[in-house]
Amino acid sequence: MKTFWKVAGLLFVSGILIAGYTLKAQKQGQQSRALHGFDHKIIAHSQDMIKEGREVFRFNTFGDESFWGDTLELHKAIEGSKFGGVGPGVSPATATAVGLKIDVDALPQSVIGALKVGQVDLNDPAVTLDLLKLNAVLGVTGFFNAGGGLRSVGFQCAVCHSRVDNSFRAPGIPPGVIGHRLDGWSNQDLDVGQIIALSPNLDPVANLLGVDVATVKKVVTSWGPGKFDAELFLDGKGFRPDGKPAATLIPPAFGLSGVNLHTWTGAWGTVTYWNAFVANLELHGKGTFFDPRLDNAKQFPVAAKNNFGHTTNEPDLITPSLPALHFYQLAIPAPQPPKGSFNEDAAKRGDHLFSGKAQCSRCHTEPVFTEPGWNLHKGSEVCIDNFEANRAPDHRYRTTPLNGIWTHMKRGFFHDGRFPTLLDVVNHYDSCFSLGLSARENLYLRRTRADGVMAVS
Repeated sequence: MKTFWKVAGLLFVSGILIAGYTLKAQKQGQQSRALHGFDHKIIAHSQDMIKEGREVFRFNTFGDESFWGDTLELHKAIEGSKFGGVGPGVSPATATAVGLKIDVDALPQSVIGALKVGQVDLNDPAVTLDLLKLNAVLGVTGFFNAGGGLRSVGFQCAVCHSRVDNSFRAPGIPPGVIGHRLDGWSNQDLDVGQIIALSPNLDPVANLLGVDVATVKKVVTSWGPGKFDAELFLDGKGFRPDGKPAATLIPPAFGLSGVNLHTWTGAWGTVTYWNAFVANLELHGKGTFFDPRLDNAKQFPVAAKNNFGHTTNEPDLITPSLPALHFYQLAIPAPQPPKGSFNEDAAKRGDHLFSGKAQCSRCHTEPVFTEPGWNLHKGSEVCIDNFEANRAPDHRYRTTPLNGIWTHMKRGFFHDGRFPTLLDVVNHYDSCFSLGLSARENLYLRRTRADGVMAVS
């Protein structure tokens, strides 16, 4: 009998081992089969799309140099009268003061070495021209003639939706000015309005809006760092009824996979819609864009008058790049907060409140932190005015994804930065929805961990 039980036990253990080995072999077989046939083509295609999309995001001007350079003549202000342009020129100190960033990986070691010992004159426009020749200014491309003079300038997605890390240190250069690229991060230092105002020829913009150049400059310079008004060329509204700028915050372009609508205000469209919109109507590149909603002269008088909803160009320099650009943007993850940058215990308490008493997850559904589906609300639903929402086709605001919120804390919160801190946001919702949060709960909620991607210190 003892022999029987020994044999039975041995068979039982052997059976488990064989079953485990069989399951492991099956899994390995499934994994190896995934690299054959059409599956392999999918993987190769995805890698190619990311590489191509990254190049588009960082370096493709879509032909917009015909607007910024050939029409507005911005390149003349950059090079200055000393090099054939106008005015004093734009030095690296001036360029970085308006938020432009430098890609350290585009700089030769000789330049890096000179910067580290303070041997580069950051007040010399000639250095700016050298940086443009190196393609080292994020989101800006200089076009040079055979003699080395700057003949035009264009912009890419990266000028607004990327910045650099704090890895580079040199005398007289603040952290975050020169560093490695951070694609998708909103450039909260970028003063788009000041850059536009540098243009020697703003008459085309003034004529488009039906105002004088002085008014154009007044509007664009009111935006301030980290803001832009994408609807200005549609409705011509430079200011809100209360007299404040109509501009909105430059949003991040990461963590958008699984998110339906892309912009602060609703029903414009998905990420790829907005890419086409911006490339054609904001950057003024050369492409194709169709949206008959812009024919509504009552809501979009400027767009309707100029037929912006029916834009065509030959050749089309935008549409061929949209698929890869879309793919790349959806691949950019929301950045994780640095370890030790927030109180873990407080964050866990805040996370409990986020999904409970504070009711945040009613709209900010994990893990995308917005509603799956039609993620839109009227201003009255969240106790704010509807001015900006009324500039969009369906008069609603989008529920903003909260992933990576710790990366854009400088310019306030909500679409226009009206709430200076997250605590102000929490207090607003506490009052709006009569949540009855205690002061301590408000503090915990401000530090909500939300799966480690929303945390702040």
